[in-house]
Amino acid sequence: MSFKQKLNKELIPSHIAIIMDGNGRWAAKHGNARIFGHEHGVESVRSVVEGAGEVGVKYLTLYAFSTENWARPKEEVNALMALLIHAIEEETEKLNKNNVRLGVIGDTNQLPTEVREKLFRCIDNLSPNTGLTLTLALSYSSKWEIIEAIKNLAEDVKEGNIQPKNINKELFDNYLSTRDMPDPELLIRTSGEYRISNFLLWQIAYSELCFVEKLWPDFRKEDLFEAIYEFQGRERRFGKTSEQIEAN
Repeated sequence: MSFKQKLNKELIPSHIAIIMDGNGRWAAKHGNARIFGHEHGVESVRSVVEGAGEVGVKYLTLYAFSTENWARPKEEVNALMALLIHAIEEETEKLNKNNVRLGVIGDTNQLPTEVREKLFRCIDNLSPNTGLTLTLALSYSSKWEIIEAIKNLAEDVKEGNIQPKNINKELFDNYLSTRDMPDPELLIRTSGEYRISNFLLWQIAYSELCFVEKLWPDFRKEDLFEAIYEFQGRERRFGKTSEQIEAN
């Protein structure tokens, strides 16, 4: 029996976030340059998006490029940007066919103009869709996001729109780039690394974490189903005791 067949359809996480790690090591294992791994990672994205839609995941957020990644060798960054443009052009029709909406979080002003224009054109084209919302974290870091939220919140306080005493978690959530989606219930990281890497630090306060040994280019929808199956076997207490959870 496949992991997909084992899933409890009533316990599918509504939001899954993935740190797609291991492209460079995968390429090195195959005796190729790092971009070779990024190119093959696109197939993993395609498979995971398809799998998430199949089991009813509503939101899928993929960590595609961090603010720290700008410090990588210029040749790799340029190749990644070219690959991003190509993937957007290639995948738009398929995403539309599968009723997928597209979103982006991050400092998109840092992206090359051509990437930004094609990305937002694709987002507009897919906006009428009502199925899975796929969000790409591009030029993103959680610390950047939180600082931007604080700046905007401080400006509203300065202008008298908000009283400091009224600031709470729910209000702060509305200043984050993820304000239109629920927090992830499940965070997956591939490649065997046990780090969060500055990704959705505020939003994953109570997320279940799943660290997978496979490198990202080897990750497929069945691996996603396995992670969801493991998630469904966990007890999520949110600070309560097991006895309290069982009583409810």
